[in-house]
Amino acid sequence: MSGSDDAHGPATRAIAAGRRAEWTGPVVNPPVWRASTHLYADCAALDAGKHGNADGQFFYGRRGAPTQWALADALTALEPGADGTVLYPSGCAALSGALLAVLSPGDVLLVTDNAYEPTRAMATGILKRMGVEARFFDPLDLDAYRAAFCERTRAVMLESPGSLTMEVCDVPALAAIAREHGAVSLIDNTWATGLGFPALAHGCDVAIMSLTKHVGGHSDLMMGSASAKGPTYQRLRKTAQDLGHVVSPDDAALALRGLRTMPLRLERGAASALGIAQWLAARPEIAEVLCPLLPGAAGHDLWRRDFAGGCGLFSVTLASRDTAARARFIDALDLFGIGYSWGGFESLVIPFDPASIRTARRWPAGRLGVRFSIGLEDPADLIADLEQALARMGAA
Repeated sequence: MSGSDDAHGPATRAIAAGRRAEWTGPVVNPPVWRASTHLYADCAALDAGKHGNADGQFFYGRRGAPTQWALADALTALEPGADGTVLYPSGCAALSGALLAVLSPGDVLLVTDNAYEPTRAMATGILKRMGVEARFFDPLDLDAYRAAFCERTRAVMLESPGSLTMEVCDVPALAAIAREHGAVSLIDNTWATGLGFPALAHGCDVAIMSLTKHVGGHSDLMMGSASAKGPTYQRLRKTAQDLGHVVSPDDAALALRGLRTMPLRLERGAASALGIAQWLAARPEIAEVLCPLLPGAAGHDLWRRDFAGGCGLFSVTLASRDTAARARFIDALDLFGIGYSWGGFESLVIPFDPASIRTARRWPAGRLGVRFSIGLEDPADLIADLEQALARMGAA
């Protein structure tokens, strides 16, 4: 059972993917192979091992073993059009590893202005030090984006919805323009995963995910992935090996376990988020709900056109511009933990103020944001918690 049949539905693929008989044996899940050293029968086998480099071929622990191979195979099956997936020790490692694989000194990288903040930090830090010029663009302005290309542009970094502020961009159009200019398009596809947005099928070259989020699903592992086609996949793989990227087989087993229930968790989180977003939209304390799932919200039409699903992550802006009031609201929440990350079974909340990290698509100064990750609690309980916290926010 390999689960590579794209004709199957997403839930079926999530159950079947990566469960090759040669990796699982007679049991349901691949065993956890903890191994740094892979042994060879003789010198001839040792020499033969140097001439292959693919999942499924034993060589050395840094190239993985059946537990990691099964996870990579499963993720490839969930990203239509991908020829392979590379695993990384975190989502940030996946972003940096993928960008380093496609960029060289002197290149120009175009970065969506609403990217995940560590992505921006890589572009203005490590990549700048190695001679790559980063240019930030408004993902909703196709004309300005097209004009940003030059003969040195080699890659485009996309994210949809945008981090924190949730703008949905026209990914197929952005990817097509990149291809016209001979640039590789990469997308951070953590929000929807390949189940909700098959990024390669929509024109992207590399689909990156933080597996820490929905795939792990239980806030107990760190991991990332990048899936791609043919030559691009091989570049990702070779760069990851040169950098020594490897993931723990124990964490790979946890990610495989989370993957099996991910479609159900995504569906439940999205449904709960939509109901809560609708409730918040009617509250006078809320200026705007930034949730692509919500009819009438910014980006909803593009989301309906391109996406097959969503998740429980969305944001709001407050009518108040009082940071102390925002802190009272967040501190009063009982069922929402205050913490980074998202996509786990538990609900989370953080404040955000992205004005200082936007250069192409400005965020109004003083506009206070709150991001929610809706977990698997009963939505009615979460709404009751929000209601009492909003009351506390208004208290002097």
